[in-house]
Amino acid sequence: MPSPEHEALVAALQEGGSVTDAPTVEEQRANYEAMLGANPVADDVTVEEISIEHVNADWVSVPQSRSDRVILYLHGGGYMIGSNRAYREYGGRLARAAEARVCVLNYRLAPEHPFPAAVDDAVMAYQWLLNQGVPPSQIVIAGDSAGGGLTLATLFALRDAALALPAGGALLSPWVDLEGTGASSAPGAVDDPLVSQETLQNMSAAYAPGDLGHPLASPLQGDFAGLPPLLIQVGTREILLDDAVRAAEKARAAGVEVSYFAGEDLIHVWPVLIAGAPESVAAVAQIGDFVAERTG
Repeated sequence: MPSPEHEALVAALQEGGSVTDAPTVEEQRANYEAMLGANPVADDVTVEEISIEHVNADWVSVPQSRSDRVILYLHGGGYMIGSNRAYREYGGRLARAAEARVCVLNYRLAPEHPFPAAVDDAVMAYQWLLNQGVPPSQIVIAGDSAGGGLTLATLFALRDAALALPAGGALLSPWVDLEGTGASSAPGAVDDPLVSQETLQNMSAAYAPGDLGHPLASPLQGDFAGLPPLLIQVGTREILLDDAVRAAEKARAAGVEVSYFAGEDLIHVWPVLIAGAPESVAAVAQIGDFVAERTG
């Protein structure tokens, strides 16, 4: 049974609508920033603004963060909204749970910068970390929603480029099928208060017009062989539930080690949105444990 904190957000979403209901991309971005900004950054979280070539990023850390343990975080938002600034609070929680530094990347967004700009930026940021002297064995790439799909796409691109792979990938509510063929995407399959099929179609058309089936846009179409261990988290009340289910199945079939968690009746990216809910605390702790186990 979801917590009162979780259900309070569900009620607010049902009453007020999703951030993507706004008519313009600029308003959607502002709404998402405001939504995540309602969760204040903890007093002991340090944010260092940096530039990685042509994009901005943040180093987010807490006093417990180890200098040699890094999460490269790819935020969600359908490849159209979201930013490093919006994810500072969540980055702080990840840093605390994993005792790591979190590099939150402000990768370029559609429609101004369509596919493969986000993938190019994520690969570039990973290479930048390596050039800074961070060993690949001490890096985990993580992301939520579109950022979860981007995490997989980045792992594919790194493997195909014969670069040393990170220690793992953590995917929260990953969007891995831009064509929307999953069973949970069918009308009436789930009662998702945050994400609609129309929203996903609009975002996929803006991000990857003509390339919806490309493995780096829809990683479900890719080859999972040779990937590092994956952690996949999803809620059963999500339109993207079947994206996570199929990604886990395909990864395991390719011999990839997969830890999979499905939260009963939980909504899309609940740990990001509901900072204090017990379900969020548990999910972030699971990510922290995964990172710690993989990086030593």
